[in-house]
Amino acid sequence: MANHKSAKKRIRSNNAKKLRNRYYAKSTRTAIKKLRMLEKKEEAANSLPRVVSLIDRLAKKSVIHKKKASNLKSKLTKHVNSLQ
Repeated sequence: MANHKSAKKRIRSNNAKKLRNRYYAKSTRTAIKKLRMLEKKEEAANSLPRVVSLIDRLAKKSVIHKKKASNLKSKLTKHVNSLQ
């Protein structure tokens, strides 16, 4: 266990950030799953910008890698475009 005051504070702040990152990542994964479940192109096209925004936010904060974010956005856009 840490002995220095600054190290103890760093542990506390890291735990807080970890919880926050897990919450945002899980929310984004849920939004992605909901988008993939949609069958109407109009609904999917309407929700795509919101999901892309969530993914971009995670990449900006380094919760996920920027290339993973790019791949997710690409796959989701292809999926929405393939709907009828």
